[in-house]
Amino acid sequence: MSDIVVAKRYARALFEAAKEQNAVAQVETELNEVVQTVQNHAELRKVLDHPNIDVPAKRQLMSSIFAGRLSPLVQNIINLLIDRRRQSLLPIVLSDFVQISNESLGQADATVYTALPLTEAQVKEIAEQFSRMTGKQIRVQTVIDPSLLGGITVRIGDRLYDGSLAGKLERLEKSLKQAQAM
Repeated sequence: MSDIVVAKRYARALFEAAKEQNAVAQVETELNEVVQTVQNHAELRKVLDHPNIDVPAKRQLMSSIFAGRLSPLVQNIINLLIDRRRQSLLPIVLSDFVQISNESLGQADATVYTALPLTEAQVKEIAEQFSRMTGKQIRVQTVIDPSLLGGITVRIGDRLYDGSLAGKLERLEKSLKQAQAM
């Protein structure tokens, strides 16, 4: 069975268990912390992926790193993935978990790219506007991108809303080139 299908099944089962315990947001936060920690520490990744290090040692390592910081649900999914030698699927499980959670709860994640930092009021206004457009509750993450020059670019799922100055200049240049070609 493909890793993508397997990861989706783990994510679905984890979501159902988290929903039952009213812990969806907590599980997402904890999973994200685990994924970020593993991705940011090459040595930890090497140990987890090393075929000659036994499963109990890997479980113990993860338990000691995250001692007292993870709910039983997240600790159990980590242990299960390690037991089945599928710990490398953790980032995909997180991604699928977030997607399933967002669909179920009527939410969407938006990444807002701006040239300068936004105020909380601006972030709230952007969330409200895109919430009206999509019919979903929007969770905003901001990213500073000086190459935009001004304005914003918003990515929600596979959609890109380009209100940046750089994007407008690019579209203007394209239309001028098309006009010259005629």
